[in-house]
Amino acid sequence: MDIPDGPAPASHHPATTRPAHPFPVGPEELAALRRRVTRVLVAGQILGGLGVAVGVALSPLLARQVGGTEAVAGLAPTATVAGTALFSVPLAALMTARGRRPGLVLGYLIGAAGAGAVVAGAMLDHFVLLLAGMAAFGASSCANLQSRFAAADLAEPGRRARAISLVVWATTIGAVLGPNLAAPAGRSVAGLGMPEAAGPFLWAGVVFLAAALLVAVVLRPDPLLTARALEPGAERAPKGRSFRAARAAVRASPRARLALAVIAVSHTVMVSVMSMTPVALGHHGAGIELIGLVISGHIAGMYAFSPLMGRLADRGRLPVIGLCVALLGCAALLSGTAGASHGRTAAGLFVLGLGWSAGLVAGSALLTDAVPQAARPAAQGLSDLVMNASAGVGGAAAGLVMAQAGYGVLNLLAAALLLPLTALTVMTALPRSRATGAAGGLPGRAQAPAASPEESAAPGSSS
Repeated sequence: MDIPDGPAPASHHPATTRPAHPFPVGPEELAALRRRVTRVLVAGQILGGLGVAVGVALSPLLARQVGGTEAVAGLAPTATVAGTALFSVPLAALMTARGRRPGLVLGYLIGAAGAGAVVAGAMLDHFVLLLAGMAAFGASSCANLQSRFAAADLAEPGRRARAISLVVWATTIGAVLGPNLAAPAGRSVAGLGMPEAAGPFLWAGVVFLAAALLVAVVLRPDPLLTARALEPGAERAPKGRSFRAARAAVRASPRARLALAVIAVSHTVMVSVMSMTPVALGHHGAGIELIGLVISGHIAGMYAFSPLMGRLADRGRLPVIGLCVALLGCAALLSGTAGASHGRTAAGLFVLGLGWSAGLVAGSALLTDAVPQAARPAAQGLSDLVMNASAGVGGAAAGLVMAQAGYGVLNLLAAALLLPLTALTVMTALPRSRATGAAGGLPGRAQAPAASPEESAAPGSSS
């Protein structure tokens, strides 16, 4: 199968990406290509998840140590989230113009540079440099998040959630190991004159360089450019790269608006509660090993069960969004009433991860369903911008709430964010329920999302 690895010159507009020829690909060849791309993305996610988790697990503690006060502890994870939001726009634009591979590689390289800046800030006791490094560190999270959409580029419409969830699941291996490697990584730099909490960032930078090398060398052909080549009749106008067009596409679809809302709210609730949990555990006598264990359980909840969420979401996006809301509410109840019970806090954080997984997988698949193909990469970048900007605000507020009112109030406020999301989900579901009833559909039966005419006509897809 001969598929180009880069965009061919456009015939109408210099910024337009259009293949020179249509490429007839059989089902067997396309299935093999999907497996190849998925294997590479899975391997990249394992490395990326390890790098992000090994650093982020200790970022609030490092910020408190360098900043000198608990009130600024939440600024380190907030800076990471803000950096992820900041880089999501240019990286998505680069992916739209040049394909997934250049954007993913650049994201990991910026993350590695950020890890180095964090280490320098810790050694120099320079809080501003530390925060700047954490912001650049967030580009690696952006690359990890965008990988899930890369998995959906070649997936059939009825299997998009499963494709997304498989790449999300791959993060489990690195992400669970990461926090437990934080203590050994810290001890490994004891003779280098840097704080123990900075050691994990040194190792994270090395891991990000490995992930960038893997993607640069092995992710061929590029999944996004290949998907375009397989749909030669699809629109390739420059507006597909415009975030103004992405916003217009989202505004035009109630389901796309719901998808953006569930991704943003679930991520905000997760970041706000998770970022302050190490501080809360520290108040009740937990050491670094126990904190790492609790965070590992949380990350297992985020990623390990994503294939189940994907399978459920391919049967119906909205029921899984409802499950997301229920799980996040239960998590806030458990964590907010835990007090000195480390086991209850760990249980709450595990359920928090499950709720986030349901929201991310179902919301990402719903967004991909709800916008036209030409606007998808930009809309996906817009999604990551909104989710991380919202979570950045939540993370910053979490530190202040923690300092002034405590961990229980923080969980209560996080749960309050679920109320408008619940209302929006119900409002979005009602018109669909009426339409199903009018058409004689079976009430209560989950249905896979219907493919658009463009998707149904895609070569190599199966019904």
